Amino acid sequence: MSTAAAPVRTGVVLADLLPAVRHRAAVDTALVLGGAALTGLAAQISVPIPGSPVPVTGQTFAALLIGTALGARRGFLSLALYAVVGMAGVPWFSGGTSGAGGATFGYVLGMLLAATVVGALARRGGDRSVLRTAGTMVVGSAVTYAVGVPYLALSTGMSAGAAVAAGLTPFLIGDAVKALLAMGALPASWKLLGRRG
Repeated sequence: MSTAAAPVRTGVVLADLLPAVRHRAAVDTALVLGGAALTGLAAQISVPIPGSPVPVTGQTFAALLIGTALGARRGFLSLALYAVVGMAGVPWFSGGTSGAGGATFGYVLGMLLAATVVGALARRGGDRSVLRTAGTMVVGSAVTYAVGVPYLALSTGMSAGAAVAAGLTPFLIGDAVKALLAMGALPASWKLLGRRG
């Protein structure tokens, strides 16, 4: 039985493996726009949690995948575009909302930072194996919560303990499922591309 994995080319993320084209800036722009749009679409998958102003959404999963697939710079730009356009009034935050300052806006800011961090980890091979991908997803989720939960507490007047109970604890199982999905998809993509390369 072979245990060979795709060769680890550090400094490269999945988006870098797209065929070389003459106008790389146009490709990067399309990737950034696509990442923002995917996040906006995924945010519409929104399930309310009783007793919490924070719903379960698909946007956190999208933000982490975008960061790992596009890398830190393009991941940051995608999530920054998503945040700015949503603040400007496009209703593509969770549940079709928009604007800054709501109780859940800290999670949007956390996802922006998380996409950047996981993108940097992906450039160092953080998405090449199941275990590395698990670690990358855990770090990305932790960054999202590190910004989102304190923002939730400040914006609602909740205590720190209440904010953790409402804005972190109910989401841990869902985050584990999202990490499992990423642990399958990302290393498999690298293996497939390794076979073709």
